[in-house]
Amino acid sequence: QVQLVESGGGVVQPGGSLRLSCAASGRVISINRMGWYRQAPGKERELVATRTSGGTTNYADSVKDRFTISRDNALNTVYLQMHSLKPEDTAVYYCNLWIPLGGVDYWGKGTLVTVSS
Repeated sequence: QVQLVESGGGVVQPGGSLRLSCAASGRVISINRMGWYRQAPGKERELVATRTSGGTTNYADSVKDRFTISRDNALNTVYLQMHSLKPEDTAVYYCNLWIPLGGVDYWGKGTLVTVSS
């Protein structure tokens, strides 16, 4: 079993920055993809950014040039550095770990990011 624990959410003013972290523990297979998704009130969960263990990244158009995803493979930890935050970035951010061998998805419990003045 795999557990994902997110941290770093909070309240920030428009234009501010936050850094989210997600640590995976348990039976983590080294070849995987980790990333972040978010869900705003009344909306469906959407992709924010992902990064494979090999370094390939994917970003939603809405966050390109503002957010950066990185990871420490040795620590099984993924980070999301968010700059120039906007009110529309307000959402619960969920960490995701996808293991291609078997196509298994794991999710964290989520961390709330609120962008408000």
